[in-house]
Amino acid sequence: MTDTVTTHQAEDDVRNERILIYVDGRIVPRAEAVVSVYDSGFMLGDGVWEGLRLYNGRWAFLDEHLDRLFEAAKAIDLDIGMTREQVEIALLETQNANDMHADVHARLMLTRGVKLRPFQHPSLSRSGPTMVIIMEHSRPSVPRPIRLATVPHIRGLPTTQDPKLNSHSKLNCVLACVAAEKAGADEALMLDVHGFVNTTNACNFFIVRRGEVWTSTGDYCMNGITRGKVIALCRDNGIPVFERNFSLVDTYGADEAFLTGTFGAQTPVAEVDGRVIGDGQLGPTTKRIRGLYQALIQQECA
Repeated sequence: MTDTVTTHQAEDDVRNERILIYVDGRIVPRAEAVVSVYDSGFMLGDGVWEGLRLYNGRWAFLDEHLDRLFEAAKAIDLDIGMTREQVEIALLETQNANDMHADVHARLMLTRGVKLRPFQHPSLSRSGPTMVIIMEHSRPSVPRPIRLATVPHIRGLPTTQDPKLNSHSKLNCVLACVAAEKAGADEALMLDVHGFVNTTNACNFFIVRRGEVWTSTGDYCMNGITRGKVIALCRDNGIPVFERNFSLVDTYGADEAFLTGTFGAQTPVAEVDGRVIGDGQLGPTTKRIRGLYQALIQQECA
């Protein structure tokens, strides 16, 4: 399809051609920001990452993002080799080098480092870890609500690859997105191992039914920071919210649906599997939550 929209669609910005990128302690021009072909992230997807958003010169919910980064690194037995303060300094130095203040998205990537030989055993990573920070001028530009298609790819059990990890190994989600595009949708709606609605390939998923906000139990989805903020905002502002199992039947009959993520905050959903959700536009509950979230961002990044 020619009019595919993604949840990370942004306005073109020529300044991004001149960005400076952090690579292992150096801040270099985009063309010089390279890593080895022997890097474990390139070879195996062996690493974790964080996406952060800059508002009014401040990184929103920075402590929680760093908590998640260090917890994920510990989970995969990866020594970051830096303190939290050093990671934050690297982030701020990259921001200052680029003279960035708002409408900026950062991708902080950490891998196990450069390997001696092109095989998977972690002991072969003798030089590392590798840390890269990419910052881009990035104003979201999603021209219409998103269309989703349910795909056969699922969010699996923690005993395979825990969906809570923000890992570099994203092939499962990439294939889900490919399947959705083949079905004529923008992105994929993924189920959990029990067949309940879970998440999309890129964002957390919510529906609204009769004034109640529903999202998955959280057992099989990314532990999204924006997801958590939306749940808390609902609870604090008298909006009934439930983390629960629900099916595609519940979803098709929803009054509204929306996605959450660091980049797009709250993105409305128009259709799921060809069924129009509500009137296919931004619904009143989603609009209210979006306003509450914007107020929270202003408070956080005043």
